[in-house]
Amino acid sequence: MSTQANLFVRSQVFPKEMPQVFEKKRQVGILGGTFNPVHLAHLVMAEQVGQNLGLDRVFLMPSYQPPHIDEKKTISATHRLNMLELAIEDNPFLAIETVELSRGGKSYTYDTMKALTQNNPDTDYYFIIGGDMVEYLPKWYKIDELVQLVHFVGIKRAGYGVETPYPVIWVDVPEIDISSTKIRQKVRQGCSIRYLVPDKVVDYIQKEGLYQYGL
Repeated sequence: MSTQANLFVRSQVFPKEMPQVFEKKRQVGILGGTFNPVHLAHLVMAEQVGQNLGLDRVFLMPSYQPPHIDEKKTISATHRLNMLELAIEDNPFLAIETVELSRGGKSYTYDTMKALTQNNPDTDYYFIIGGDMVEYLPKWYKIDELVQLVHFVGIKRAGYGVETPYPVIWVDVPEIDISSTKIRQKVRQGCSIRYLVPDKVVDYIQKEGLYQYGL
């Protein structure tokens, strides 16, 4: 067979391999936190980023134990997970990723995302953080390796710049001044938290007697 014939035969085979090489990956957002408790600002952030970037889905990922120097104590993972499930049950675009709860111990983002990318090679991950956290990226555990695993998405915040040595996709999201700390304080003070957290989460907190004496 001639050289030209050989080349022709190869050209017939090559297109059959193309779909495997260029198969489109799922685009998935990850919003981590203690969610102690989950509140409306968390949900707005997840929804807005996911829709603005055209992601397939956004997962809320509760940490078991954050790796902060000033260790944050939380209520049990069971309660936090139950509240998350209640908060998103009517929104199929949002889901929950429990890998850090299952693993236990301190939750380093690098370890988590390495495991997720290895277990889900068909998925590109977009890791969502507040604009106030971007300046701390140089201090994150194995940050140089982490930026090879995920796309960082920064939520623009008033008073915080967008300069960073790392690749960050910036997204505008309506700023809602709600924090889990403020919600826990209000519960201890006997104040209403309705319209700060989803109604079903309000009911759960009251039914279980959460945050009345701390945590």
